[in-house]
Amino acid sequence: MAPQRRVAPRGPESGGAAGAGAGADRGDRRRPGSGRRSRARPEPRWRRLTAAFLLCSVVLGGLLAWSCLSAEEGVAEVLAGRGEHLQDRFVEVPCSEDYDSHKRYEGCTPRKCGRGVTDAVISREEAERIRRIAERGLSLGGSDGGASILDLHSGALSLGKHFVNLYRYFGDKIQDIFTEEDFALYRDVRQRIQQRIAQAFGISSSSLYLTKPTFFSRINNTEAKTTHDEYWHPHVDKVTYGSFDYTSLLYLSDYAEDFGGGRFVFMDAGSNKTIEPRAGRVSFFTSGSENLHRVEKVRWGTRYAITISFTCNPDHGIGDPVLT
Repeated sequence: MAPQRRVAPRGPESGGAAGAGAGADRGDRRRPGSGRRSRARPEPRWRRLTAAFLLCSVVLGGLLAWSCLSAEEGVAEVLAGRGEHLQDRFVEVPCSEDYDSHKRYEGCTPRKCGRGVTDAVISREEAERIRRIAERGLSLGGSDGGASILDLHSGALSLGKHFVNLYRYFGDKIQDIFTEEDFALYRDVRQRIQQRIAQAFGISSSSLYLTKPTFFSRINNTEAKTTHDEYWHPHVDKVTYGSFDYTSLLYLSDYAEDFGGGRFVFMDAGSNKTIEPRAGRVSFFTSGSENLHRVEKVRWGTRYAITISFTCNPDHGIGDPVLT
């Protein structure tokens, strides 16, 4: 909720009460001699005190509004700041019961749960190349609202208030947008993220399968037009998608430089943990309720990222995208 603007009550205008005290009201009873001067002096002081009181009220009101906003947002700790270069940061959290309602795959289904961040898996240069793939693909469409997606696997592309299959919709034109090198880089990045997740959670990389949806996202501050544009609601990936066991995000732009707002927020009981995106940064986490999360609304600029998710269930696995 945005802080409401507080408007201080308007005080006496210049020349109002002070002017009356100086003799504008000629009907006042006065003592001869110094009476006029003695009655005139307290008024400017009253004005100064009133102005000071109003100023303090506005400042205090602003601080209270900020405090209320901070309490509502619940942001208490930055897990990964944009200015940091993290080799590896991992926080273990107790697993939720979400996985119990699905078939368990020994050696893969999470028993160790948590969240990690690393800037050492994908370079900034590679992230910039990946971003250019997203920019070219999304140049073919884009949502009327603030959130657009591009899924190279299914072909789903935001277009106005709907989605189209870009491979069918644009046909041979796709060959002019993407190259085999683009898709090879995509596969390589996916594999490295998969290996990093497996290492962090002590499982075999071969037990993980890419699952849908896996997609690029482009978010700006345009007003949402459909529910698909409302990306900021808290959610749990395992509950939302079912097949997800491990989720990762590769950020393709920089917080506070390319966009404002748009931080990733883990919503923990009593306090939140935020990740400030930077190009090449990978965040990853187990997909259950232990990692309830949301994304802050983007206030300005454009935020690019790619969501890459994995399942332990081979029936829910998908192949890498192929340029056809």
